[in-house]
Amino acid sequence: MPLTVIPQTQQLMNKKILLGITGGIAAYKSIELVRLFKKAGAEVQVVLTKGARAFVTPMTLQAVSGMPVRSEILDHDAEAGMGHIELAKWADVIVVAPASADFIARHTAGMADDLLSTLCLATEAPIWIAPAMNQAMWKHAATQDNLVRLAQRSVKFIGPNAGDQACGDIGYGRMSEPEEIFQAIIQALSQEENLPLQGQHWVITAGPTMEAIDPVRFISNHSSGKMGYAIAEAAQSLGATVSLISGPVALTASQAIHTYPVQSALSMLESCRTVAKKQKIDVFIGAAAVADFRLKDVADQKMKKQKNQDEMQLTLVKNPDIIATVVEENLASFVVGFAAETQNVVEYAKDKLVRKGLDLIVANDVSRSDIGFNQDQNQITVIAKEQLWSPDKGAKTDLADYLVQLIHSQR
Repeated sequence: MPLTVIPQTQQLMNKKILLGITGGIAAYKSIELVRLFKKAGAEVQVVLTKGARAFVTPMTLQAVSGMPVRSEILDHDAEAGMGHIELAKWADVIVVAPASADFIARHTAGMADDLLSTLCLATEAPIWIAPAMNQAMWKHAATQDNLVRLAQRSVKFIGPNAGDQACGDIGYGRMSEPEEIFQAIIQALSQEENLPLQGQHWVITAGPTMEAIDPVRFISNHSSGKMGYAIAEAAQSLGATVSLISGPVALTASQAIHTYPVQSALSMLESCRTVAKKQKIDVFIGAAAVADFRLKDVADQKMKKQKNQDEMQLTLVKNPDIIATVVEENLASFVVGFAAETQNVVEYAKDKLVRKGLDLIVANDVSRSDIGFNQDQNQITVIAKEQLWSPDKGAKTDLADYLVQLIHSQR
């Protein structure tokens, strides 16, 4: 079956974003922000202030955005020389990143002495500002007063973050990372759109669990968490509120996803119950590779090898079945399991579907070196009580899109 998905690259399709860049070393990050917006399907018009041109070039930004960069109020190439008014009407949203202390002060005062400040004064589109400045400038009472006044006018802010600064100082004032700004805009626009999963709460478990033997050693498996994280991103991009309960992995989820890091199967189950108490779960997807057993007694200190010791016996006890518990305790309205098998993949998955009372199960063959654990590709079979879907092998991100849309259609 061909893999047919609505790509995540459509989440900003037909949106018109005006990106203002002001002077500051963080301006180089805005190149990546343009790329993210474009990849998501948006039209991006970049506007540079005079100060910004000292840090990034119009040619670079034109190459990334695919549109001529604007910087002059009176554009002789625009109809009637009033291009700034047309731009103000054109934008669905204005994002200023980085926004210097000077720009914030001038916008607070309502000044319109360059193209960007004029556009911000003339537009009816929402304005988002990502501040970037020295930590002392950020803390100054004048800047903080300006922020309050702009917030009263419904201007929204993203960041800044804390950390090392180009001047050598440490503190708040670093521009938020492009991915953080991108996700904030996605989240804001999704609230205005009728996205298919808007208003739904999805919970995904991902990665392995780690069962301690002693303070140094543990029992685990090869799960990378890539499939679970991809599903979480796909659900969030379609408007869902996503809680990601993750075992130890080398991955980071988007800022808009509520991530709960855990270690053991017991802590993963406890987090599932905690999340369910906070908010009703519409869809639960158990993509984590949960250890079936844990140590009966975990050593308080590192277990030392004894002289002439050739063997060691460890007593294991069964871990709780997390996804079966979710079904039994009615923690979610729709429950999807995963079956990572090395033989009889479909047969074993069908048995697990019925035995645990699941709505759907996703089966894959982890004995293959080209798919499954630690790979970017996967091949899955999705099984319901009376139906089966077998999309072609593909990237885990594409399969995640496919799976999220399939789950939505089956609920």
